[in-house]
Amino acid sequence: MSAAEQNAKEHFGNPNIEQRNLAAGTAAVDLGARGIITVTGPDRLDWLHSLLSQNLKNLLPGVSAEALLLDPNGHIEQVIHFLDDGETSWLVIEAEGRKSFLAWLSKMIFRMKVEVADRSSDFSVIGQIGAGIPHAYISNGVALIWQDPWPGVVTGGVRYSMARPAKWQWTESLVEVNKVEAVLAEYEKAGTMAYDALRVAAHRPRQLTEVDTKALPHEFDWMSTAVHMSKGCYRGQETVAKVHNLGHPPRRLTFLHLDGSGHFLPSAGDEVFVVGENGVVEERSRGHVTIAAQHFESGPIALALLSRSVPEDAPLVVRGESGEIDAAQEVIVPASAGKAANLPKRNLLMGGKH
Repeated sequence: MSAAEQNAKEHFGNPNIEQRNLAAGTAAVDLGARGIITVTGPDRLDWLHSLLSQNLKNLLPGVSAEALLLDPNGHIEQVIHFLDDGETSWLVIEAEGRKSFLAWLSKMIFRMKVEVADRSSDFSVIGQIGAGIPHAYISNGVALIWQDPWPGVVTGGVRYSMARPAKWQWTESLVEVNKVEAVLAEYEKAGTMAYDALRVAAHRPRQLTEVDTKALPHEFDWMSTAVHMSKGCYRGQETVAKVHNLGHPPRRLTFLHLDGSGHFLPSAGDEVFVVGENGVVEERSRGHVTIAAQHFESGPIALALLSRSVPEDAPLVVRGESGEIDAAQEVIVPASAGKAANLPKRNLLMGGKH
């Protein structure tokens, strides 16, 4: 077991208090194992720009970005938290995708002046609400603190959601493994359950829980922070443009307010059903829960991936091994997402106001 896996814990006794402290900025959480990959060399930004969904060509040192690696059909393969220090690009991904991503990058070098390295065993990723850990690793004079762009709209991005999720000023700091214990000792303790609950409340998707082999960026509102609509070609771009301009994503991420009277939470993968007229539950499943959490203010909540055809105001029931839970929707990605080619332009940075 790695040092990162040893340090990361689900909770330290009281997840609700840990959530409050994390939301207030007085706690920090070890996020566990991550894949941490560096790319050096004079061609690194041009090379990564050509491979990924985000405009990285002129990224300034210390500026955070989010990018996707897509397959040829536009499905999500990697969600990348990206920083550049002026000499090195730092890519943080889910640990599960590290080996395959490294192998793919190595195959794509050709004659580019770049070098790829795995630094996963050297650093841990510490999450916090606020400005980031003051003791983050300094590389070429730049503190390696990734500032989450969610729920904003980055240059070149498009937001489908008009929802106003919970405040989310999230940062992820790279800390040398041998310094993690001392750094965390300066903060209140918080586990990954606290992080997950705040993330769900902020409508924030994560690859580990929300993404499957069919996932398109449009389904999660990732078009707002991880896709640049007018950059040059990259793998999967044709599908991204086609779905956005001419079609609709087949599924949509939604936020669920859960009935707490049963005193249990659904599990990831539990199926979601529409409650029809006269309270009759449809026989056919219309989606599934991706993650559920007990929020310190909102109570039981969840994210679910539903068929686009599910009405946005339809009452729902979640069914799993623990039983049934009634659920009400809060729209993240609307059913109308896409078909943008003939829509009037609007100021998406101002929440869609004309």
